[in-house]
Amino acid sequence: MAVGESNTHRVVVLAPMPPEPSAYALARYSRSADSIEDSLQWVREHSSEKFWEQFYFDYGHASIADLGHVTVCLEQISELAAIVVEDEPLWDGQAKSSRYQNFAVSGCYMPPAIAGTETEGCYRGILGSLFTLYRAFHDPLLEHLRRKYPKPDAMTGAQYTRTLAARAFDVTRYLLPLSARTNVGQVVSIRTLEKQISRFLSAPFAELREIGRDLQEACAKPPVDVWGAHDATDAPPPVAPLAPTLARHARADASHAEGYRDVAKHAAAVLREAGLDTPSAWAGQVTPVDLIEPHSLTDEVVTSLLYRVSHAPYRRILELVREWSEQDKRDTIDIALRRRGAHHELMKEFRCGYPLVFDILMDIGGWRDLHRHRRCQQIQQNFTTAHGYEIPAPLCDAGLDGEYRDAMEAVRRDIERLRGMDREAARYAIPFGFRVRCVFKMDYAQADYMCRLRSGVKGHWSYRAVAWEMKQQVAKQYPFLGSLIEATPCDVEDALTR
Repeated sequence: MAVGESNTHRVVVLAPMPPEPSAYALARYSRSADSIEDSLQWVREHSSEKFWEQFYFDYGHASIADLGHVTVCLEQISELAAIVVEDEPLWDGQAKSSRYQNFAVSGCYMPPAIAGTETEGCYRGILGSLFTLYRAFHDPLLEHLRRKYPKPDAMTGAQYTRTLAARAFDVTRYLLPLSARTNVGQVVSIRTLEKQISRFLSAPFAELREIGRDLQEACAKPPVDVWGAHDATDAPPPVAPLAPTLARHARADASHAEGYRDVAKHAAAVLREAGLDTPSAWAGQVTPVDLIEPHSLTDEVVTSLLYRVSHAPYRRILELVREWSEQDKRDTIDIALRRRGAHHELMKEFRCGYPLVFDILMDIGGWRDLHRHRRCQQIQQNFTTAHGYEIPAPLCDAGLDGEYRDAMEAVRRDIERLRGMDREAARYAIPFGFRVRCVFKMDYAQADYMCRLRSGVKGHWSYRAVAWEMKQQVAKQYPFLGSLIEATPCDVEDALTR
């Protein structure tokens, strides 16, 4: 055809297909002159499994697995497991919201290793006290909110009741433990799914390893076709397995887990020598948001590695690292890399070079909402009771803060006792009200987005305060750019907006 004879083009929308043949067809489509219809016909006549085994698993052409997507729902998993599920940079999904639903009916995860032991009694005692207060606070909070925020004429009774219930759950969720059961739905590429399975199978917690095995088994089976079953007038055609090749080849990869253990051992020694190994070394440093000044890429990598396996503030670790020799820094990086294989990605602590590095200390419940942001890198420290807990202002307004403080102090003592019995169970028992430390690394556009979105009146006061302080910190270092960020001050409220 001569140039300029025709300007016709096509747009073809394809019906959903099994993920492995779909990715195979699109991969071939990118490597031939055939139309998509011809590429799909080719795939029908050739083995998808042979293609996957050769190009994906043998040759390592990982990008082709980004072309096939699946919808996976994980039900009745713990909040702790849900956090690990969502800890993917290339992830789209939703979790059951603790802000809008009653979690008292969901139950909690029980680590199998403690079943029938004295540890189980201690564990159940902690969770029982938390959920007793979770239920007991709800009605007094509702009554307090009704007095404080009368129903506007523009709202229906049902809307008003739902809104106040959500605001009450905003408070009571501080008492939810990480063992509380939840649901997560995700739409992911089969490349991300394979990484998830590998990560779960090598995880330190039994629940995550079980989820990894369940995901692997689910990929070997036909998917559940609820939608098609409702629409079918005749017997539905047989459904092919979801991702049989992935199910057969996905396996545990402990290189990252072992690498973190190596770094943790190294960090324990160097932080102990520097006096940064106990909360007393940084007690009183409860600044919720600390924007770190620019520093070298090497210092950032080393500080990030040590930060991940400690509980110390990023700034204090960075001060220590800056005093080290270049050889000391290289030794730390070498420890993190020595178990890395030829096809292994670097640990997330190597995702450095972002201009804005925020060290954020906040309650676990509020952090769960910020954790869902994808256009940034996050390095979360392990959950602990060492940073203390937040006290929601509405509890003080309602006169319930004394009972809350007593309960949280008792829970903290019990968790420390439980930690001596079983560290895994102790982690699951920590309630959302305790603080977690996490570094968020991002560019200016993401900072603008987070500050604008998360400071809005519809948001939870916990992350609203963090988002507003992020803006203030940017304005201190970059006055003009900080002034351009449109964030809502925390004293601007509208409790009846959702």
